[in-house]
Amino acid sequence: MFKKIMVPVDLAHLEALEKPLTVAADMARHYHAALCYVGVTTSQPSSVARTPEEYRQKLQAFAHEHAPDNGHEPDARVYNSHDPAVDLDDFLIKAVDDIGADLVVMGTHLPHHIDAIMPANGSKVAAHTDVSVFLVRP
Repeated sequence: MFKKIMVPVDLAHLEALEKPLTVAADMARHYHAALCYVGVTTSQPSSVARTPEEYRQKLQAFAHEHAPDNGHEPDARVYNSHDPAVDLDDFLIKAVDDIGADLVVMGTHLPHHIDAIMPANGSKVAAHTDVSVFLVRP
C-alpha cells in the first residue's frame, strides 16, 4: 500500500519525536516501505551542527540507527533555510514531491486555540499535498 514514508525529524528535539519515529518504523516494517527522514536546518551554527553538511551527516547516521531492517536502505534529506521556523511547512511540502512520498508520519502538539489562526505543520502538509498524513500526538 505505502512505498515511501517521509518522517520529518528535528535532531534538536528527538525526545519529543519518540512516538512518531516508532510509528513510522512500525508502518515501514508492516508495509515493507522505504523510510526517508527529512530535516530542515540553517547555515548558521547550532547546538546540533555547525554546518548543513554536518547536520546531513548526523541525520544520515540517525536514519541508519533508527530505520527498521526491512530490506530498504533509509534515506535522509536535509533542506537549508534562512529561517527554519518560518519555512518548515514549505520545505516539508517540497520534500513530499522530491522524494515521492506517499505517506508522511509526523509528530504534532496538543491542540491549542492559536491553531485556529496559525495551523499546525501537519495540517498544512495535508492541505497542500495529495498524500496521506498521519499525525502522532506526544
